[in-house]
Amino acid sequence: MSIYAINLLRQLVAAGHDVTMISQFYGDPAKRRVYGGGAPPAVTGVRVIGLEAMGEQDGGDFERDVDAMIATIVAEHAAAPFDVLHAQYGYPTGWATLLAAQRIGVPCVVSIQGGDGHWVGSCCDTHRIAMEQVLAHAGAVLIGGTSFAEEVHERLGTPLSRFTIVPGAVDTERFTPGDPSDGPVRLFYHGRVDRRKGVLDMLHALPGVAGDWRCTVSGIGPDYDAARALATELSLDDRVTFTGYADYDAVPALYRAHDVFVSPTYAEGFSNTILEAMASGHAVLSCRSVGVIDCLRDGENGLLVEAGDIPAQTAALDRLIADPALRTRLAKAALEECRRVYSWHAVGRQIVGVYEALRGTAPATGIAEAIPIAPCRFRAEPHLL
Repeated sequence: MSIYAINLLRQLVAAGHDVTMISQFYGDPAKRRVYGGGAPPAVTGVRVIGLEAMGEQDGGDFERDVDAMIATIVAEHAAAPFDVLHAQYGYPTGWATLLAAQRIGVPCVVSIQGGDGHWVGSCCDTHRIAMEQVLAHAGAVLIGGTSFAEEVHERLGTPLSRFTIVPGAVDTERFTPGDPSDGPVRLFYHGRVDRRKGVLDMLHALPGVAGDWRCTVSGIGPDYDAARALATELSLDDRVTFTGYADYDAVPALYRAHDVFVSPTYAEGFSNTILEAMASGHAVLSCRSVGVIDCLRDGENGLLVEAGDIPAQTAALDRLIADPALRTRLAKAALEECRRVYSWHAVGRQIVGVYEALRGTAPATGIAEAIPIAPCRFRAEPHLL
C-alpha cells in the first residue's frame, strides 16, 4: 500500500467517511527484498483487504489479478454497498475498478500516478486498450499536474478536458525542518533506487562535486545492487551511505538529518519525495521533467537541470554546497509553498469534493471486459509496470 494511499485514507476517516481499502501486494520474499511488499498495514478506521498479486508474480498474468480484484469489490459491495470506487493507478487497478463499477452500478474515480501515465499503454495493445478505456470512461480522472496530463494526452490521445488536476500532497505536520549542520553539507536521496529515478546519474555526478559533503541513499529498488557497486567503482564509499528500506514512520527523521534533497528523476506523476523534502526545509535539486516542473521553478524554490545531464548536476551541487545563503533561500520558499498548497488537509478536501460530485451518478456501461492478449515486456518484468 502506497504512502499516498495511507495518507488519503487517514483524511477520509477524519472527515467521517466509511472506507474500505483493497490493496495488492507482493508475497514473494525475493521481490519483497527489492521492491517492498507484504500484506498491507492496518489503518485505523479502515477495513483493509490484502490481495496478493498472484498472477503478476506468476509470469505477469495481470488478467488473473484483475479478475480477483473485481470479484472482491463485487463481494464487498454486496455486504456493505459502496457509493464511489477510487483506484490509485490506471492499470491494472484502474481497469479492474472500471469494470467493477460497471457491474455494481456505482461511479469510479481513477488516479493516474506514475508509470501508468508515462509508459503503460505504449507497451502492447492489451494495455493500450485498457488504459484508453479507463481514461475515457472513469467518472473522474485525477492527475498530478498539467505537464503530466499533456504527456498522457500526447501519448494516448486523451482530451485534456478529461483530467482533474489534483496535486500530490504531504503530511506537513509529520514532515518538518530539522536543525542545520555545522559540519559537511548533507545530501539526501530517498525513494525507489531505480535508474529511471536518476540515482545512477547522481552517483556519477558526485566525484566532481567540490567542498565538504556527505550523501545518503535511502530506499530499495531494482538498481540497488548496481548503485552500490557504482559507488564503490567511483571511490565514493567513504562519502556515500546506503541505508536500505526505511519505514514511513522513520522517514521524517531522515529528512531532518539532511540539508539538500537530490531527485535527478526522468519523469514523475507528482513526486511525493520532493514534497516531503520541501516540507522538511530542504533545498531541492531536481530535473526539468514531467511531474517535477509543476511544483519546482528553477532558482525560485529549487534548482533544475536537464535529466541525464551529469555535468549540470555536478555544477548545481557545487553551487548548493558552496552557497549556504542560496540553500536557505530556496528551502524557505519551498517550505512556505508546500505548507500553503500541498498539505493533505487542502488536497484531501479537493478529492472528497470529487467524490461528492460523483455520488449517485451512473457509471459508464457497455465496456467490453475481454481484451485480446498481446505480448508485452511487462509480462517478463511485471514489477517495472
